Amino acid sequence: MPQKQVQDLPSEVKEQLADGSEQIFLAALSSAQDNGMDEQAAMNVAWNSVKEYYDQGSDGKWHRKPEEKNIHHKAVQSGGN
Repeated sequence: MPQKQVQDLPSEVKEQLADGSEQIFLAALSSAQDNGMDEQAAMNVAWNSVKEYYDQGSDGKWHRKPEEKNIHHKAVQSGGN
């Protein structure tokens, strides 16, 4: 059954997630389950989503990656054809 709230996640998952990573995990897990994935595949998708923005620390918890200062998210326009 898909988890729809952070408190519905298994305790071993909640213990590792912190400061916003819970919402990323939950959103990815719910989306994967809604798309028909089984629970294990959905969990893999959710962990991969967390890994995109968080690193696992020596304490076993996930901490937000520092922002890269030289990266900007502006669109690059081409000269066209």
